[in-house]
Amino acid sequence: MVTQSAASTSHPSELAQPINKTAHEFDKTTLDALLARRFFFAPAFEIYGGVAGLYDYGPTGSALQANVLNEWRKHYIIEEDMLELDTTIMTLSEVLKTSGHVDKFADWMVKDVQTGEIFRADHLVEAVIEARLKGDKEARGVKDEPVVEEDEKKKKKKKNVKSVAIKLEDGVVAEYESLLAQIDNYTGPELGELVRKHNIRNPATGNELSEPVEFNLMFESNIGPTGQIKGYLRPETAQGHFVNFARLLEFNNGKVPFASAQIGRSFRNEIAPRQGLLRVREFTMAEIEHYVDPLDKRHARFNEVKDVTLTLLPKDVQSEGRTETTQMTVGDAVAKKIVDNETLGYFLGRTQLFLEKIGIDPSRMRCRQHMANEMAHYAADCWDFEIQSSYGWIECVGCADRSAYDLTVHSVRTKQPLRVQQKLDEPRKVEKLDVQFDAKKFGMTFKKDATMIKETLLGLEKDKLQCIKDELASGTSSVKCADGKSYDITSDLVKIEPITVTEYMREFTPNVIEPSFGIGRILYSLLEHSYWAREQDKARGVLSLPSVVAPIKCLIVTISQDAELRAKIHEISRKMRRIGIASRVDDSSASIGKKYARNDELGTPFGCTVDFATIQKGTITLRERDSTNQLIGQVDDVIDVVDQLVKGTIDWSGASSRLESYSGVQDVEE
Repeated sequence: MVTQSAASTSHPSELAQPINKTAHEFDKTTLDALLARRFFFAPAFEIYGGVAGLYDYGPTGSALQANVLNEWRKHYIIEEDMLELDTTIMTLSEVLKTSGHVDKFADWMVKDVQTGEIFRADHLVEAVIEARLKGDKEARGVKDEPVVEEDEKKKKKKKNVKSVAIKLEDGVVAEYESLLAQIDNYTGPELGELVRKHNIRNPATGNELSEPVEFNLMFESNIGPTGQIKGYLRPETAQGHFVNFARLLEFNNGKVPFASAQIGRSFRNEIAPRQGLLRVREFTMAEIEHYVDPLDKRHARFNEVKDVTLTLLPKDVQSEGRTETTQMTVGDAVAKKIVDNETLGYFLGRTQLFLEKIGIDPSRMRCRQHMANEMAHYAADCWDFEIQSSYGWIECVGCADRSAYDLTVHSVRTKQPLRVQQKLDEPRKVEKLDVQFDAKKFGMTFKKDATMIKETLLGLEKDKLQCIKDELASGTSSVKCADGKSYDITSDLVKIEPITVTEYMREFTPNVIEPSFGIGRILYSLLEHSYWAREQDKARGVLSLPSVVAPIKCLIVTISQDAELRAKIHEISRKMRRIGIASRVDDSSASIGKKYARNDELGTPFGCTVDFATIQKGTITLRERDSTNQLIGQVDDVIDVVDQLVKGTIDWSGASSRLESYSGVQDVEE
């Protein structure tokens, strides 16, 4: 009898010890090195020097993104029965002119007046003020959170402005903290005033900065050889939904509510793209447009999410210069009108569940409500899911009630009726306000804007028309239209009178609730949240990716280079792949420990080891990544357990009830 040791000599009692994932402080430099070494992503055109804001995903990054998107599709499109679209990236200029992107899709930038270096104004103000507050803490002897520094090329950029230990007056500290809480609420001129008031300069040169100027973020192009058809690379996928609304409504048998969904590439010509995958010029979005009756924004499945707890940062707290969050259920937030309506609340709850499912740490996630200056004039309410990483709080998902703006402006521009007709169960007499125009005077007064203003007035609800009627009785009324401008009307141009009509059909423009996901930002946040180092060895990094999104589900290795064992691991891999398990064979001459360590870095949740007992007894071991605990069973039984683990139908305790605990040594007869 000869005994040959198999994959591991660890005993179950040792493996049952609790896992300490916080034994070592998070080290971004180490994580960045791991992501580069394992080719999750890398700068595009790197051998040519690269281009800021453009990245290529490697095999692991591509698989991780595909798995995240697959879960997104199942969570939303399949479960919610949404209508999936795939619309063109190249978008007509007219479409984006109508939507407001040509005129308004811009950020504010400032320049170093001597070197010409460009900064995004709000990011620079934020970085400088944060550095001053950090310097104040250093001067007061207060320990601050460790600041992550990137390579030399990036030290000047946002979040890496060098701090100097200078104590600030208490009033200045309070002012700076209030400023940071409202940083997203400032206009371009207000940012310019902050630059002057607080003497903000280029951190690298100390030079003064120019006044902020707007920079349109869209990539412009021409369609066709003549150059007469102007277009842009789309900055979002949303407009592809809206221009196809009539077809979508017909496909859905003319009924609302319903939702369309799309996963695709978008482009934004960022002023200063830094922070890796968090601010790029080409990126993947997943967007939903949920069309709902403006008079009934309830959701049929609201009860399923009403008890989901959100971490809320409401706009009134921010406007007071504070950042304290509140834990509240979706149901309570809607009942208290903190969140505007049930449908918006429903998608906030569903998004919370999705992000948790793919591995985002709920303790590092919050819902921040847009303040007045951030929110579009037409929006009823808007919340961002922000995820905390080494870069701070980063917006990763936006959930907005866009009202009827998009469908209205496209309908006015194209003269196509993007409206819903709803047959009433019984005819009804309705008191309405009838709007009549003096066509000649109205046209001469407003010229090219006349049609838009008419459409706006005709689309208003009764209570708003009553306000305008009351104002006209005493002079002038101001009407805000879809272009964001206000127009003054008088009683000689418009008359509003009460009438009684019998309605057989109700016609309305749906409101749109839009959840919009930045997949690259979510993916990077997930990598940070998943990374840790083993307590016994800081150099042994682990990505604890949930099996549902892990790029590779199972590693298959052998204890030796024996030809029969090598053939066996490839046979097992083929069996796994036939049933959809992404497995990876490592038949290198490295030690078992090194093979497992390499795949821990890839986030591979499970590993199978083939040894000489496999040939004689038909057994293999199954290792769980985080605990390193091992089970043993017949090859087909282990493959079946891995399949169920990957699908999420059982967890590791369920696997332990199906397979025996592995002692670490097997007796093999020769």
